[in-house]
Amino acid sequence: MPYYLYRIQPLGVLKKLDQFERFAEASAQAKALRAADAPGTPGKVKVMFAENELQAEDLLSQVREAGPSGDD
Repeated sequence: MPYYLYRIQPLGVLKKLDQFERFAEASAQAKALRAADAPGTPGKVKVMFAENELQAEDLLSQVREAGPSGDD
């Protein structure tokens, strides 16, 4: 399965940037894009592992619950 590189823009707009077969390549590209972004650039760069582009966009659009906070 491929790794998809997306920029998540304000209001949840997804913009596909690239697609890679190996995580190392996708991760390196994501880090390079993050480093090149000017301060205050809107949106986040994310890597998503998925069967296809549609599944990647679905996973990126899902709201995730916060994990446990602090020690119990």
